[in-house]
Amino acid sequence: MLIIDIIKKVKYNLKADRIGPDHPFTHWRLYYKKQMLALCRKKFKHFSETADFRPGAYAVGCSQIEIGNRVVIRPGVMLFGESNTLSTSIIIEDDVMLGSGVHFYINNHKFDRLDIPLIDQGYYPDEMIVLKKGCWIGANAILLPGIVVGCNSVVGAGSVVTKSVLDGVVVAGNPAKIIKEIAK
Repeated sequence: MLIIDIIKKVKYNLKADRIGPDHPFTHWRLYYKKQMLALCRKKFKHFSETADFRPGAYAVGCSQIEIGNRVVIRPGVMLFGESNTLSTSIIIEDDVMLGSGVHFYINNHKFDRLDIPLIDQGYYPDEMIVLKKGCWIGANAILLPGIVVGCNSVVGAGSVVTKSVLDGVVVAGNPAKIIKEIAK
């Protein structure tokens, strides 16, 4: 039985639309640049030759995620991009910097009714997340459904982004608010 279970796990890891530490039969490939690029270019909708997906990062719904040039997906980053309604759920444009532990969520649980347990209410519709060219997302920030982070903007570490961010600003807090405009 153990051998059959291992074979099933290997087959699942190879075909699953996800990458992460809980997929040991593919996760090891992230430690070697050529293997990482081959795996990511196969799994993601778009994965640039100059991007990097580090061990310890996690992506669900890879086939709906686009990652641009010079983007590094650091350990602890969680890309939850699996969608039944969106063909592209997360777009990370060129030259975006991500700190460790950044979380992306394209949907949220419904919580509209008091007469139904929250676990039974389902989800709101999926909404795409877009990180525009040159932005910087600080460590452990949380990006919620439907937001766009503008070009060359900064999201402070630990911030919760609930609304889109303009180009060229610094936002921080929970919920994230503009704290500074970046000089031109």
